[in-house]
Amino acid sequence: MSHPEFFESAPGITVYDPLAELLGASSDGVIHYRYTDAVKLAGHSCPTVAGAWLMTQKALQALYPDSLPERGNIMVSFADDARNGVTGVIANVVSLLTGATVDTGFKGLAGMYSRCDLMAFNADVAGEIAFTRRDTGDSVTVSYSAREVPPAPMTMPLLQKILAGTASPDQHLTFAQAWQDRVRRILESADLPGLITLTSSPAVHA
Repeated sequence: MSHPEFFESAPGITVYDPLAELLGASSDGVIHYRYTDAVKLAGHSCPTVAGAWLMTQKALQALYPDSLPERGNIMVSFADDARNGVTGVIANVVSLLTGATVDTGFKGLAGMYSRCDLMAFNADVAGEIAFTRRDTGDSVTVSYSAREVPPAPMTMPLLQKILAGTASPDQHLTFAQAWQDRVRRILESADLPGLITLTSSPAVHA
């Protein structure tokens, strides 16, 4: 797939998947995802896909500060309905990285390794998405604001021309380059204040 160079330079996400190890997909269970994987899943690269990538990355780093995140051991709860806005697009990327699904994932083996019922929507979440470790109960809530990295001024006028069928080939190219340049800037601004908001909630043990 021909794609912008920054797809490969964007920080990757490495996880440990015990099911992948058990079934021999990975000899040590370690899986390394690149931003390109999320783009292939979604079929496009946009601020939403980039935001889903960064939210998941930040959440996993917070939940697993000293070890690899365990794919399949994370519950994910969305504040919005799955069909609202871009929530479904974000959920697909989150599912890729965490293994969490609603009722469509792997059913498990002898009660283990199930990926079903680990994702929920319309949840009481003080943010956009809550990620919770199943083993410890530790949880983090993340939100994303693409407004912190605004598009180039010509981007939306060019998109309107394209959708109206009046844009020239050069305008098509200029739009695509400007669109992906914003995605690049978002991915390179992961620590920009306000872009990703994260709140940790350690489990309470009796």
